[in-house]
Amino acid sequence: MATSGLNALPKRTRLPAGERKAEIVETALRLAETAGPDALTTEMIAKAIGLTQPALFRHFPRKEAIWTAVAGKLAVDMATARAAAIRTELPPGEAVLAIAMAQAGMIASTPGLAAILFSRELHVRNAELRAGMAANQKALHAELSREIERGKRERAFRGDLDVSDAAFLVIGVVQSLSLRWSLTGKRLDLLGETQRLVDLLLAGFADRPA
Repeated sequence: MATSGLNALPKRTRLPAGERKAEIVETALRLAETAGPDALTTEMIAKAIGLTQPALFRHFPRKEAIWTAVAGKLAVDMATARAAAIRTELPPGEAVLAIAMAQAGMIASTPGLAAILFSRELHVRNAELRAGMAANQKALHAELSREIERGKRERAFRGDLDVSDAAFLVIGVVQSLSLRWSLTGKRLDLLGETQRLVDLLLAGFADRPA
């Protein structure tokens, strides 16, 4: 008797290990948007791809390892987006705005990123994911600090401006707007509001004649 295929997984093309791992990470990000990071399971990821769980575990032996890979991918993607935003020499204020807009753009365009940023998975459960996202924020802060320091040297920004605090203020604008964007069902104009509020900060940073 022929074996019924009703419960069989769809046949998958055999991919090189690197491509399969990338597919698993992309699927985890996509499902984080629809199912939520805290509810996501390896069974759900495997089913979405058409793999068995044992096949998935050959690439990632535990779910935490998937989240670590997700954090690594996001860090690379965000750094690439920020570098592209300031690939030409910009005045310091424009560079700060470009970095903030690149960060907001990544959040708006990456399925699952906003959900991960405000998830229990990030803040409580998964130390590796938390470390990866913290490293990304540290890199963002360093890039903003570098441009703000340049602004002080070029007298575009006030001489008494605290560089670290100013960088955190810019990050805080993007993070708070991202939360509002998520809570409003993504109806908020995230990029427009980011530009408006960062412009307000930059006006406060600006050097003024005595």
